[in-house]
Amino acid sequence: MTERPSAEVSAAPAPNGAGASVEVLVTGLGATTPLGGDAVSTWEAMLAGRSGVRQLSEEWAAEMPVRIAARLAVEPTEVIERVKARRMDRVQQVAVVAAREAWRDAGAPEVEPERLAVVVGSGIGGALTLLGQWDVLREKGPRRVSPLTVPMLMPNGPAAVVGLELGAKAAVRAPVSACATGAEAIAMGLELIRTGKADVVLAGGAEACIHPLPMAGFAAMRAMSTRNDEPERASRPYDKGRDGFVLGEGGGMVVLERADHARARGRSGYAVLAGAGITADGYDIVQPDPSGSGQARAVSEALRDGGLTGADIQHVNGHSTSTPAGDMGELLALRTAIGDHPVVTATKSMTGHLLGAAGAVEAIATVLSIRDGIVPPTINLEDPDDGVCLDIAANTARKLQITAAVNDSFGFGGHNVALVFTAL
Repeated sequence: MTERPSAEVSAAPAPNGAGASVEVLVTGLGATTPLGGDAVSTWEAMLAGRSGVRQLSEEWAAEMPVRIAARLAVEPTEVIERVKARRMDRVQQVAVVAAREAWRDAGAPEVEPERLAVVVGSGIGGALTLLGQWDVLREKGPRRVSPLTVPMLMPNGPAAVVGLELGAKAAVRAPVSACATGAEAIAMGLELIRTGKADVVLAGGAEACIHPLPMAGFAAMRAMSTRNDEPERASRPYDKGRDGFVLGEGGGMVVLERADHARARGRSGYAVLAGAGITADGYDIVQPDPSGSGQARAVSEALRDGGLTGADIQHVNGHSTSTPAGDMGELLALRTAIGDHPVVTATKSMTGHLLGAAGAVEAIATVLSIRDGIVPPTINLEDPDDGVCLDIAANTARKLQITAAVNDSFGFGGHNVALVFTAL
C-alpha cells in the first residue's frame, strides 16, 4: 500500500494543464464486444478488419424496418456465475465481464477501499429489465413483477454492481451522457485521481439495449442503417453510401492509476491518460452543431489539459458513427482543433455503435494503437465522401509510430468529450 498523497500532489490541475502534475497511467483493459469476449480478441478482430454486425434472428425483427445489429460475440452468462447473472440486467452483466478483465489485467491492484473508485456509465441503462417487466405487469399482474426490477433497471446499476464487486469506497459514480458516456466516465476517473480523491479508478461504459422499442425509436428518427441484406457492410463511416449507424452492445473498462502507485507495485501500464476535455453544444437535443465548434473545443481543451498542441497528435480514433451529417462535421472539428496531419480511423465500422460503451471501447483501441504502433482500419470505405478532409486509415490497418493520440465521443443532447493519451 502507498501513503495518501500530499496536498501538493493532490492539487487540482490548472486550466492550461500546467498544474496537472499527477501522472495517470492506464494499467488495465477489459472489454466484451461484438468482435470478441475480451479486449485481446476484440483488438485482434479490429486489426483484421472483421465486422461484428449480423442479421437479427428473433421473430420480432422480421417486422422491423431495421433487422441488423451488432450483438455480443460471447454471452455474458457464459462468463458470470448463473446465480449472479440472474440478479443483473444484461447491461450490468456486460459491465461486470469487462470490469473483471480490466481488474485482472491490471494485476488486481492492492489498494485500500477508501482510495479505490468506480466510474461506470450507460447511455440507456437497464432497458431490457424495464421493458421486460412491463410486459410481465401487463400480462401477469403486479404480483409477478420481480422484486429486483428497480435495482436491475436503474441507470447507476452497472456502476453499483462493479463497485460492490471491487469493494470501492472512494466513490462510485455513474455518468449518463448518451454516446459520450464511456469517455466521460474515463475523464471523471482522471479528475478523481488528479484531485487526490483516489489512487485507482476503474472507469468505462456498458450498453445492452437491442430490443424492438429502442430499435424502432432509432429507426423512426432515420438514424440507423437499413442495409439489411448486407449487414457486414452497413456501418461505413465517411463513405458516400452511409445511411446511418448500426446498433451494437458491449462494454469497455480501463483501470486508471496514479503513476507512483502503479510503479511502486511494479506496473508500467499501457499509456498515459494525459488530458480530457468536456463541452456542450447548446444547439439541439439530437443534431450536432453543424459548425462543429463544441466538438473542436472539447478536443482543444483536452490538448491544453495534457500540455499538448495539435502538432503533437499523430492519430485520432473518431466517434464516426456512419451518419450522413455527423461524420463530416466531426472531421471539420478535428481539422480545426488538431490540423490536417493525423491518421483517423472509425472502429464503429466493425463494432457498430455501442452507445454509452462506445467511448470506452474506442479509448481501449486508442491505447493499444499507441502501444502497438498500428491504426485499425475503417472498413467499408469504398467511395469516400467529397467532404473527407483528413487522412483515413481505409480498409486495412496501418503501421504508424504514435506518441500521442485523441479519442473523441459525442452524444445526443450535445455532449462532447475528448481524451488524449500519450506513450509511456
